[in-house]
Amino acid sequence: MIDYPVTPIVMPSDLAGQINGLLDARLLKNIDTPTQGKMHHKAATAFKCLALAAYFDGISLDQVGAYRTLSQQLTLFKARYSLTPQGRNITRKMNGQTYYLRDGFAPSSTPKLSNHGWGLAVDISDCSGDRLTWLLQWAGKFGFTWEANGIQAEAWHIRYVAGDAGTRGIRNALAVFPELGA
Repeated sequence: MIDYPVTPIVMPSDLAGQINGLLDARLLKNIDTPTQGKMHHKAATAFKCLALAAYFDGISLDQVGAYRTLSQQLTLFKARYSLTPQGRNITRKMNGQTYYLRDGFAPSSTPKLSNHGWGLAVDISDCSGDRLTWLLQWAGKFGFTWEANGIQAEAWHIRYVAGDAGTRGIRNALAVFPELGA
């Protein structure tokens, strides 16, 4: 089992007063790597810097899931979870009921609790082998860590934790490539 670095999230200050999955569109920025996606503008800048660093090391960080509206979170949750116990013991609570992860599905968060709904999380395509090894070494330098360890860990799911301050890695990347922050 891999020991993923897990750090508490420092929320960007402009998320105060926002509702998970119903963010003001002005807070979101495209990341398009290579599929279309959006993240909170601070997280998007950090992810673009991380993806560029990966590119220079011969690694592609193709995202397959970024900001999720509340409607998208509900649809995903209903597709993946059931009120009927399944083979695995991965559960979520919603509206006072326990839901069980359906066999053959990857976990997702309970709607309104997802870091995708804050625009801070991104899922990386085929996050294994060299790509995962690279991320384990470099993600933290650009303000990203994982959600959890153990049975709840998802190698592909990283989230921005650096708040308004960012990191030295982000500042260094923006000094050379200021367009990443645009």
